[in-house]
Amino acid sequence: MVEPFGSIPAARDAVNRRNHPRFQTRFDVLCSAGEREGAGTLVNISRSGARMDAVTHLPELGTKVRLYVFIQPVCPFELSGEVVRCEGTTFAIRYGNLDPEVGRLVDDVAALVSLP
Repeated sequence: MVEPFGSIPAARDAVNRRNHPRFQTRFDVLCSAGEREGAGTLVNISRSGARMDAVTHLPELGTKVRLYVFIQPVCPFELSGEVVRCEGTTFAIRYGNLDPEVGRLVDDVAALVSLP
């Protein structure tokens, strides 16, 4: 008997291996990677990482980056991490040790974008 893809537990587990939920966003971001700077859009965020799209500079895998996220009504805040995925005009970072204050800001962002 063949089951639909969505009903196979092993396939479902392989697709969603995240420890923290991701929240879809649309916030302006400035990105600094060493001597290079660029801009883009923060398209999702979690307590372990974030993904940018439409970036003007695509850093290489393994590059340490700083993101300056502009959100209303929250003051702009900074995220630091390492590039773990890049494709086209999109890249994703994983945070090192997330500062508790930044963790609260990430939670605030998640609350803002989760509102109906």
